[in-house]
Amino acid sequence: MYNKSLFDNIKKAEAGARISIVAYLILASIKLIAGYLYNSSSLSADGINNSTDVIASIAVLIGLKISRKPADDDHLYGHFRAELISSLIASFIMMYAGLQVVLYAIKKLINNNLTEPSMLSAVVAAISSIIMLIVFTYNYNLSKKINSSSLKAAAFDNLSDAFVSIGTVIGIVSSILGFKQGDGLVAVIVGIIIIFTAIKIFTEATHILTDGIKTETIEEITKIVANIDGVIEIKEIRGRSHGLIHFIDVTVTVNPELNVTQSHDITVKIEKALQNKFFACETLVHLEPAEIIT
Repeated sequence: MYNKSLFDNIKKAEAGARISIVAYLILASIKLIAGYLYNSSSLSADGINNSTDVIASIAVLIGLKISRKPADDDHLYGHFRAELISSLIASFIMMYAGLQVVLYAIKKLINNNLTEPSMLSAVVAAISSIIMLIVFTYNYNLSKKINSSSLKAAAFDNLSDAFVSIGTVIGIVSSILGFKQGDGLVAVIVGIIIIFTAIKIFTEATHILTDGIKTETIEEITKIVANIDGVIEIKEIRGRSHGLIHFIDVTVTVNPELNVTQSHDITVKIEKALQNKFFACETLVHLEPAEIIT
């Protein structure tokens, strides 16, 4: 039913997810240990942030693997929405972790339980930021190459983690220089970032699961179809997304004097034009005879 290249690209996207998992596992372990040894709340919070990213990346990887399963008797459109369900699970876990980070940091600030972190914790955060920038570059370039929106989103999550680590460096250094609350305040900010990331993942997943599709996508489809030779008028365009693939229903009017072959050629042009624009797109084209004004 679907082009083999679609499943090949999904498999390539799995490589990016695996790299993210390995990077997050290593960095989370180092940050949590260093945060404890060097008395840095913000570095510990950054480590918890990376721990939730491990879960989110594993969820993406599992979802991608399930998405590659072919259509069967009770999944006639395939298994592409599996990734979205995994994303929902990951968002709940991230939300819980983010709340725990915020509550822990606020409690330390209120109780004035402030300790001066070691400069080594800042070095750990700085190196982590550089590593995540490298991971972002790899995943972003791969997402452009295979036109994968899910991997592109994961890449920007890598970039946000790099910025979080930079913020951690600032918090640690400010605390060492005399602003004792700096480390704890950055920990609160990191926790809030985790929460907002979880909300964003949840919102995007539920939007697609409820058959939502971006208005920008519909506008692009409208422009493409309107420029197809033989299309007189667009009567209706509807669409929904299954995460990795769009399902588009198009109703257009054509010259009523065209024969079956000529009409079919127009539907093929529409399908090919949309497939060239989007990573994956299944299009159902309905033709209606246009009114001829004499």
